[in-house]
Amino acid sequence: MTHKQRVLASLSHAQPDRVPWDYWAVTEVTERLLRELALPEKDALLCFLDVDFRYAVGPTAGGEALGAEGEGLVQDCWGVVRRKVAVGSGGSRWAYSHVDSSPLEQMTSVSEIENYTHWPSPDGLDYASITAQCDAARDYAVVFGGDRLDRAAQLKPMMYLRGMEQTYMDLKDNPAIVEWVLEHITGYYLEYNRRVFEAAADKIDIFLMGDDFGTQKGLMLSIEDWRKYFRGGFHNYIELAHQFGLKVMHHTCGAVRELIPEFIDAGLDILQSLQPRARGMDLAGLKKEFGKDICFHGGIDIQEVLPRADPQGVREHVKRQLEAGKPGGGYIACTAHNLQPDVPTRNVIAVF
Repeated sequence: MTHKQRVLASLSHAQPDRVPWDYWAVTEVTERLLRELALPEKDALLCFLDVDFRYAVGPTAGGEALGAEGEGLVQDCWGVVRRKVAVGSGGSRWAYSHVDSSPLEQMTSVSEIENYTHWPSPDGLDYASITAQCDAARDYAVVFGGDRLDRAAQLKPMMYLRGMEQTYMDLKDNPAIVEWVLEHITGYYLEYNRRVFEAAADKIDIFLMGDDFGTQKGLMLSIEDWRKYFRGGFHNYIELAHQFGLKVMHHTCGAVRELIPEFIDAGLDILQSLQPRARGMDLAGLKKEFGKDICFHGGIDIQEVLPRADPQGVREHVKRQLEAGKPGGGYIACTAHNLQPDVPTRNVIAVF
């Protein structure tokens, strides 16, 4: 089977020649692997690891560096200000973009938010640029998910705009604000993704959206609130992609077992990425209960096994997950999230 055939067979709940697998890692890990394996660039690494997927980013509005007073700060297309923060030490050091300020956090009424002038527009972006990315990956399963700013979501961008604490207060006390903010968020993503799909849907296999709904032990919000505020947008994102013939994959961290029936009812094809140490997210159990109706992506533990086990322990863990996920298709093997710098190279190689 080709890489693309293998993935599409599994997504059709047919058992392929082997479990398809994917590669997720922070930039620092990819750069380390390139150095230590003496490989020239990322695609060479993906070929070396025999990865079945390639990702197309598509057009992005990017961010705007602020002036001297805001040195190190970048304002994204939503007006959210972020700051690069370095964490860890030694070989386990990496950086991420931390939200420095949320522009709507102090606003107390819909009328104030209505006057906000930094809502992003899907106009002015080069949507034709995605076709070249897809053409370069045509032998693989092509995933479009935008970059971190242009990946369809609802709860996360609202938290970026309103702040996490204020978002939770809004869910209980300010329903009009929640609905107004979400209308703008989903309106932007639906139009942005529609234009991407019109330009390149025939070259894309999977549409990736991402919104964290789970913690290590349970949901980040009640099912009632999810149904009230987020189910509509979630379904609309999926329905748009299905209109263009695409499979839909949704990323969420954490313990979201209680939401899986909701995801299935909304038409989701693939749940990514299974976090095996989160409560209720055991692959074998999920496959048994829901495997007829949805595919799963992930399941390789990055919290304990990959950073702390020896290569043989890693291989045993991966083998168990493959044995649980392979029968009948519907499983894509991958780490539960991005490989972090605390995972030694020997264990990365052991996974693949």
